[in-house]
Amino acid sequence: MQSITGTGAGVRERVRRFVESGRTQLAITVLIVLNAITLGLETSETAMAVAGPALTLLDTLILSIFVAEILLKVFAHGAGYFRDPWNLFDVAVVGVALVPASQGFSVLRAFRILRVLRLVSVVPSLRRVVGALLHAIPGMGSVVMLLGVLFYVFAVMATKLFGGQFPEWFGTIGASFYTLFQVMTLESWSMGIVRPVMEVFPQAWLFFVPFILLTSFAVLNLFIGIIVDAMQSQAHADEVAQHEGEPTLVDLMAEVKALRAEIAESRGVKSALESERNSG
Repeated sequence: MQSITGTGAGVRERVRRFVESGRTQLAITVLIVLNAITLGLETSETAMAVAGPALTLLDTLILSIFVAEILLKVFAHGAGYFRDPWNLFDVAVVGVALVPASQGFSVLRAFRILRVLRLVSVVPSLRRVVGALLHAIPGMGSVVMLLGVLFYVFAVMATKLFGGQFPEWFGTIGASFYTLFQVMTLESWSMGIVRPVMEVFPQAWLFFVPFILLTSFAVLNLFIGIIVDAMQSQAHADEVAQHEGEPTLVDLMAEVKALRAEIAESRGVKSALESERNSG
C-alpha cells in the first residue's frame, strides 16, 4: 500500500515539474499569443472566408491544451490548486470558452478573448504589476472618495450656475457629473464646453480652471503616486522574498568567528600533544 502511495506521489511530482517547467510555461505563453491572433482574425470576414474552418480548429485545439494544462495542475497540486487566486483566474477565463453557444449564453462567446488575459498569470512581470495595483486599491479608495466629494460639490454648483442656460450639459446633477468628467479628461473641454459657457457667463473660467487644477493635475496625480509607491513596495517585497534564507553578512561573520575558534582550539590540542611527546 505504501509503495502504491509513493508511486502516486512520484507521478504527481513529475507532473508538477513538467507543467511548471520553463519550457512548458514558454509554450503556454506562445499559445496564448497565437490564440489572441486567431481570435482577432475571426472578427475579419475576409479571414473567415479564406481560412475560417482552420481558425476554428486551431482555436479549439488551443482551448483543449489549456484545459489539459489546468487538469494536469489540478492532478499535481490537488485541492491546493484552488487556493491560489491566479489559478482560479485561469479557470474562469478558460471556462468561459467552454460555455455552450446557446441563445441564452451566446454573449459569453464574445468573452473568449479573455483567454488572452492568461498572459497576466503566466508572465511574472505582469503578475507583479497586477499585484502592485491590487495592493494600491486601499489607498486609491481614499482618493476616489476625495474625487467624488469634489465632483459632487462642483456638480451642484455647475447645475445652479449654468443649468438654466445650458440644460443639456448642466440641467441636472447627473448631466453636470458627466460634463465635468469630460472637462476633467481635457477632451474638447475648452472649445466644446468652456468657451460656449463663457460667451454667456464671461467669468465662468473662475469655476472651470480651479476644477481642472484640483482634479486633473492634483487628485489624479495622487493615483499615480499611490500606484508607483505600491509597485516599489511590491518590488522590494519580491526582492526580500528572493533573498530570504540566504546568509547575511552578520551570519557570515559569525561563521568566520566560529571557524577561527575551532582552528585555535585544534592548534591548542596539537600543541598539547606535541608537548606531551617531547616530555615523554
